[in-house]
Amino acid sequence: MASKLSLRRYLLVLVAVAAFAAVFALPASADSWVRGIVLTVDGVDYYMVGAPDAPGDAFDIPGHAWMQTAPNRVVGLHYNTGPFGQPSWWATQETDGKLLFTVEGIIDTWSPGKARRYARLGYVHYHELRLVEDSSMAGTLHPRKVVWLRHTAVDSFLLDGGPHPPEPPLEMTPGIAYNFLPNWDQPYSPQ
Repeated sequence: MASKLSLRRYLLVLVAVAAFAAVFALPASADSWVRGIVLTVDGVDYYMVGAPDAPGDAFDIPGHAWMQTAPNRVVGLHYNTGPFGQPSWWATQETDGKLLFTVEGIIDTWSPGKARRYARLGYVHYHELRLVEDSSMAGTLHPRKVVWLRHTAVDSFLLDGGPHPPEPPLEMTPGIAYNFLPNWDQPYSPQ
């Protein structure tokens, strides 16, 4: 029974990754994936909060490449690379640069009701947006909006690194990672 369940889960992940690629990646060229993507939110340009290690010292979440698919939607590829090229930063037992997750993001506000709805759909982690024009390391955050992220693991591995290494490490299996650094229940307060 366990092997049938594993095979079924594996096939579901393959279908999800194929659908992800067909819907989002195939119409665009390889040049469409961007490190340090600039997202225009409410007419103002923002980066996702992270290290200034993308081309041109743009800020981004380490190990991610992005493509904006709609005004409030992004898709991403999450690789096992850290800020400024630190190897195997997210999963220390995995190969450096390995694709760990596909990512879907929705730009929206935080509220208790939205947080619960997003979490049920797998968007358990949100990320802050910092003003592009703010050159300080602190960065001015968007006053209301965040990027809700849903990570889908493409393989089994141990997530034991990143900016806040989980303790104990998180066991990832193919599929939506409902345990990926959940912060959905922490109110967004940019002050």
